[in-house]
Amino acid sequence: MQDHISTTMVWVRFLVLALLPLASPTQAPETLNPIMQQSPLDEVRLSFPWSRLRLPGYIVPLHYHLLLHPNLTTLSYTGTVRIELQVKNNTNWVVLHSKKLQITSATVLDQNLDHLSDQVLPVLHNPLHEQTAIFSPKVLSSGKRYFLFLEFGAELVEGFYGFYKSTYRTSTGETRILASTHFEPTSARMAFPCFDEPIFKANYTISIRRSPAHIALSNMPIEKTLLLDDGILEDHFAVSVRMSSYLVAFIVCDFRSVSATTSTGVKVSVYAAPEKWQQTHYALKAAVKLLEFYEEYFNIKYPLPKQDLVAIPDFQSGAMENWGLITFRETSLLYDPVTSSASDRLWVTMVIAHELAHQWFGNLVTMEWWNDIWLNEGFARYMETISVEATYPELRVEDYLLNTCFAAIGRDSLNSSRAISSAAESPTQIKEMFDTVSYNKGACVLHMLRHFMTDKVFQSGIVRYLRRYKYGNARNQDLWDSLANTCSEEDFKSGEHCYMGRQAAKNAYLYAGEHLDLTTMMNTWTLQKGVPLVTVTRQGSRLLFTQERFLRTTHPSDPAWPSLQKGYLWHIPLTYRIDNSSSIHRHLLTTPTDSVEVGAKSGWVKVNVDMAGYYLVHYHGSGWDQLTQLLKNNHTALSFMDRTHLIHNAFQLSTAGRLSLDKALDLIGYLRSESHTVPLLEGLAYLEAFYKMVERMDIPDVTHNLRTYILSYFRDLIDRQTWSDKGSVSERRLRSELLTLTCHLGDPPCLEQAKHRFKHWLDSNSTLSLPADVTETVYTVGAQEQRGWEALLHAYTHCLSETHKYKMLSALASSKDTNKLHRLLELGLVGEVIRSQDLDSLIVMVARNPKGHNLAWGYIQKYWSTLVDKFQLGSFSIRNIIIGTTAHFSSTKELCEVRVFFEKIHEQGSKLKVTQIAMDNIQKNIIWLERNLGTLRSWLEQHMA
Repeated sequence: MQDHISTTMVWVRFLVLALLPLASPTQAPETLNPIMQQSPLDEVRLSFPWSRLRLPGYIVPLHYHLLLHPNLTTLSYTGTVRIELQVKNNTNWVVLHSKKLQITSATVLDQNLDHLSDQVLPVLHNPLHEQTAIFSPKVLSSGKRYFLFLEFGAELVEGFYGFYKSTYRTSTGETRILASTHFEPTSARMAFPCFDEPIFKANYTISIRRSPAHIALSNMPIEKTLLLDDGILEDHFAVSVRMSSYLVAFIVCDFRSVSATTSTGVKVSVYAAPEKWQQTHYALKAAVKLLEFYEEYFNIKYPLPKQDLVAIPDFQSGAMENWGLITFRETSLLYDPVTSSASDRLWVTMVIAHELAHQWFGNLVTMEWWNDIWLNEGFARYMETISVEATYPELRVEDYLLNTCFAAIGRDSLNSSRAISSAAESPTQIKEMFDTVSYNKGACVLHMLRHFMTDKVFQSGIVRYLRRYKYGNARNQDLWDSLANTCSEEDFKSGEHCYMGRQAAKNAYLYAGEHLDLTTMMNTWTLQKGVPLVTVTRQGSRLLFTQERFLRTTHPSDPAWPSLQKGYLWHIPLTYRIDNSSSIHRHLLTTPTDSVEVGAKSGWVKVNVDMAGYYLVHYHGSGWDQLTQLLKNNHTALSFMDRTHLIHNAFQLSTAGRLSLDKALDLIGYLRSESHTVPLLEGLAYLEAFYKMVERMDIPDVTHNLRTYILSYFRDLIDRQTWSDKGSVSERRLRSELLTLTCHLGDPPCLEQAKHRFKHWLDSNSTLSLPADVTETVYTVGAQEQRGWEALLHAYTHCLSETHKYKMLSALASSKDTNKLHRLLELGLVGEVIRSQDLDSLIVMVARNPKGHNLAWGYIQKYWSTLVDKFQLGSFSIRNIIIGTTAHFSSTKELCEVRVFFEKIHEQGSKLKVTQIAMDNIQKNIIWLERNLGTLRSWLEQHMA
């Protein structure tokens, strides 16, 4: 605890008889008890006046005037902030956020900027809640405006949150320093005192002092620059639009940029370290194109005059949507046509699309509280697909939507999952909300809703939502009302073209001849966790549908099954196709069981057409056999998405013990005839996962037979691959994945090709450019020998492309030499050769290596406290490390080890939901082996005969 303005026990001459009103920002302020003004009493001690995590709602910030002076030599900064306040209840206190800031003086001014008191104002701190309280001897009156003026200072943070230090090395070895920000979700308070909750939107006027050798960037363009007496420059930025504190951003650096202007006059610029400037051009073209798309799609002009995109050398997440100043990890923004693969290009495009979507979803309209962060992240994840599909059709982004939903189902089919909209109060809980559920499940539920409502109705509904709540905050219900075109009585009376809220139930969509209440339907998807399983049974001329909660770790025969199913019911928009019709049939399933007429002559049925719905399907009786036969005889009778969906569902059901594994393996027996990348990769991914599991567990007979089967069965496909960058994006993606697996399986022709190409690379003194799509495969094979590994580490140290370095790091972490793996982890801990931002990825890479999984697990146990200090509890990096190091464990001994470790760090571990996810994953692996290893062994023996 730090003490400011004498001590945290401040003695004052005035007695305050009133406590703060216990009102949240969304509640009406409560009436204060009478306050006695100017009542002198000696030796009265003040205690911190607020006990809740969330700030009181009786004071609202309207406008911040923020001045900062960072010193990149001393790695510290000073600042002042003048916050214009609107007071809703009489009070003597202003409570706001600050964390690790030295507040050196506090003043309260009236509307005329005159001091309310000539005394030094007491400043109290509650570090546990990251709050600061300023006491005003004179009462701040309800309905009036005041100014809070604070002077403060702090160190530039070592880490990835707040106002932090970043560095990069030039090609000559010089280290250069910059200062950048990352505030979402709760770290603006680390940079300046503020009301750091999304509901407290305000305007910001920012000024930054810098040396002439640097530039300063913020959310808005520079209006003027002043030259101060000491040669320092002071940039004054234009007043921002109303926004939440987590979207404020500023950077001081020496970067170069490339710029262009959209058709509507928005200046778009991409910034990077000077020697990486050439890698910015693709991002600029993509950003302009995507920004123009969003303006047209949302029919709302981008509200700022400029949009900067900046590649930050040290950055924990993929990117951050600060309004007008988006910050990125270098791998998410920079694209080198020579060394970047087709997948790299797609990734950069999708991340830019995601962050630009946030300029509307998140920035223009912000969730009221972090429990509904999916309104930001689910929309942005889904808009990636819509926007990139429209602007870059050659990237085939729709191929990836299924993977998005499969990832969500993977999490949602464990009991440790959560509802899309979930309670979150503490900063750690809030950070954990940025997960697969908010992003992927949110996107998939929106995809289902769009298909359910039609594109046109969905689009007009979200435009209505954005227009109604622009520059404000919204909740789940506001989205459903906008999509259903309902509104408040006040809106209705004012001439809005909408239905009154109380008439919402009458405003029904006719769907399959049924009455629909959109709110009731969507609440089943956002307010309860889990994913439904629909079982389809043929009963004469009818199809019987039964819904239940799908769980991979619990079987209906388990005693816990009834309690885990109790109360779960979804409103499921079913779609299905039958063999004697080309039509897509629809039915809304709102009860545990229901049936539809399909005719006695119909044969096969495929439910959840193109996986537009977020649910799994099980075919009772002969249903799976019919579909297996269909794929074998005429797989193109189903779309590639339907084929992929069947593969995914079959193997998920086998994991859950609902379908025999040999049925799932028989289903993918048609893949030799498959020409589409997506179902091919889905089938291969399961075979690869099984191989790596038995390889790690050292089960020689199954490992040998599965390797032989994969190489034999896919021989023609493997032999057709060229070691080049030719072909469509889909073909290039398949080549990269397939050759990596083939070499991992020890295929002699693959290893020979890779070794030959690696030797050429070595002989060129690492200057030869390998085909980007096979670079990682070649490096991985080359890294297995001493000379190759050392050469790669040397090249990694001097490489200027972070995307290329990632491929090298993956190859280095594939070594079978545990001493080399240990050396990598030590380098990651130091953070110089291997940046700290890449440490979590490195740990997971080592854990994936059969020779490294125990090493990685031991490493996180040994350095747990260090890792938490680097990445913060609840962050994506900590979650990635925990899940990544335990994902391959599959024995009760390993489960026990993990549980003991989590109990050892109980104080921190109990705050993390991810610890339960990790244990559920291990339990799932244990159960899979118990249920399926014998079946896999037998099936392979039959097919090897």
